[in-house]
Amino acid sequence: MNRTPEDRIVELGLVLPDVVSPAGSFQPSVKSGPYVYTSGQLPIVNGKLVMTGKLGQTVTTQQAAELAAICALNALAAVRAEVRELSRVRRIVKVVGFVTSVPDYSDQPAVVNGAGDLLTEIFGRAGTHARSAIGVVALPRNAPVELELIAEIAD
Repeated sequence: MNRTPEDRIVELGLVLPDVVSPAGSFQPSVKSGPYVYTSGQLPIVNGKLVMTGKLGQTVTTQQAAELAAICALNALAAVRAEVRELSRVRRIVKVVGFVTSVPDYSDQPAVVNGAGDLLTEIFGRAGTHARSAIGVVALPRNAPVELELIAEIAD
């Protein structure tokens, strides 16, 4: 029996959350052609931002990698809302991670690996993706990490 991405999420001891409500005039995700583009997702659980702060100051790389994984789950919830089930995801095409950090912090890729590793665990080879890991001065609500992704969807 083939395990679905939703099955793998449960096996990992995780829960795919409800879609985080947008805090502005935008949609959590948009489907265009065979792709779903997510808006930036923050590490929000049960309606609350899990942690605030800046890498290299109050947030460790390990903590931020865990937050990036939460952002990835929130992004997958937005994808699922567009396509009904994650088994329709053919491939995670691109991940863009934004990391709030002090000027001399340079380990943003390790932070975004938290999301990438989780996506690979959920989707296997189809979870490997192109990506960018960008250090920024500030993110909404003083979040340490924000993540967006593009998923290719099978017909």
